[in-house]
Amino acid sequence: MPSPEGLPEPKLLMLFDVLYSTGSVTRAAEQLGQSQPTISLWLGKLRQQLRDPLFVRTPGGMAPTPQAEALITPCREVLESLRRLVAWEIAFEPATAQRHFRLCVSDASHITLLPRILEYLRVQAPGVRLDVARIDGNTERALEIGEADLAIGFVPWLGGGIYQQVLFPQDWVCLASPRHPRIKRSLSARAYASEGHVLVSAGTGQKLLEAGLARAQLKRRVVLELPGFLGVGAIVQGTDLVVTLPRHIGQTLADTHGLKVFDCPVLIDGFTVKQHWHARYHQDAGNRWLRGVLLELFGARR
Repeated sequence: MPSPEGLPEPKLLMLFDVLYSTGSVTRAAEQLGQSQPTISLWLGKLRQQLRDPLFVRTPGGMAPTPQAEALITPCREVLESLRRLVAWEIAFEPATAQRHFRLCVSDASHITLLPRILEYLRVQAPGVRLDVARIDGNTERALEIGEADLAIGFVPWLGGGIYQQVLFPQDWVCLASPRHPRIKRSLSARAYASEGHVLVSAGTGQKLLEAGLARAQLKRRVVLELPGFLGVGAIVQGTDLVVTLPRHIGQTLADTHGLKVFDCPVLIDGFTVKQHWHARYHQDAGNRWLRGVLLELFGARR
């Protein structure tokens, strides 16, 4: 056998295997998708490297030499190792995995996404643990170093090296109590301007809301400002205040608290909720599985 530095190329080992099996240069050329002159050239290189004729012509076809007989088993072992290397992936079995995932999410996702994610994981991957962190200025670095697996939300500032996948689009809705004394079947821009509002400062889409109101030259009369979504549904249900929210969190709160949902009468730019991950973990089996779960649960949802 030649030294490791002189090992035949994989294509020559494939020729050796096919020619041994078929005993025919013509059939070897067909199986490998090459011309007969190319196969003859490869065979010449293989003979030179292995220092043996390897195959000789007989009435029954190309017969292997004793050296070829001795080498066919190690040749096939090398080819099988190469096939395994190409297809190699650390297996991730959700039913038995003891994996720890960290998600960076918006405050709204605690209400809209996490319950469904956990419901799925408790059945399909009971050994998986989730940690949740806020989306902030450290999110990109956290994804890069593996401190976080995914970021889910509207995160337009994430830079290079970050993959992204669309989950669902968002527009804006307004919520009001079903007992609101003035808002019954619809909400006009005029009524919107005259009502008292709850302002939720959390959420990366709030800048879009403020920009839309500024374009419309409309200033809300804010009665209550909250740092997050906790308590918003109950407050709107029990008062005559209005709140403007992305549709997903708005519809979720409306379903929970029996609120009325109105399309926002002011033109506000929509946005897209995506999942984001770093290129370093693009092929990680667990990361790929989790991305698939999120796409299955929330993909194309409005």
